[in-house]
Amino acid sequence: MRIAIIDTSTTRAAIISDGLREAGLDDIVVIDGTPGMVAALEKAAPEVVLINLENPSRDVLEEFFAVSRALARPIAMFVDQSDAESTAAAVDAGVSAYIVDGLAKQRIKPVIDLAIRRFQAFARLQAELHEARSALADRTTIDRAKAILMKRRGIDEPTAYGLLRAQAMRSNRRIAEIADAIITSDVLMGDL
Repeated sequence: MRIAIIDTSTTRAAIISDGLREAGLDDIVVIDGTPGMVAALEKAAPEVVLINLENPSRDVLEEFFAVSRALARPIAMFVDQSDAESTAAAVDAGVSAYIVDGLAKQRIKPVIDLAIRRFQAFARLQAELHEARSALADRTTIDRAKAILMKRRGIDEPTAYGLLRAQAMRSNRRIAEIADAIITSDVLMGDL
């Protein structure tokens, strides 16, 4: 597993690197928090990112939160001090583990494990949400197409659904795709 460490202090980065090596994790890339950090992260292609900030200002935190939103990777952030607003912003930005005043070699591996598990759980929830929204949109499209068929052909709902289903099977397409085509056709053709 490749781990990127972002830290402006080489001493703190060395502590993290030692903790990772002691935990058996040797594929480590150290990136300083200077401009060009995003490009360096993209080039390194880490599976996990550890960010260590001593006393970050709001601007620095915002920059790192923007990076974490764009990365779509487990991120653990170590800070020496924080407030409720910064903690909330970190969680909203997708930081998987936000550790305040807790940088110690022996804690690094458990924090990485936590960050990975939280990231995976969040990713599963995001996928389920996307799937549910997609299913709801499909259901709405199918219902609109059934209404169009019922009105145009003077048929009941089960018959309209049967027509949609039969056409989907004949054309080897999803019912929602057929329904969308009917809606589009109805919009273009109007009341002819």
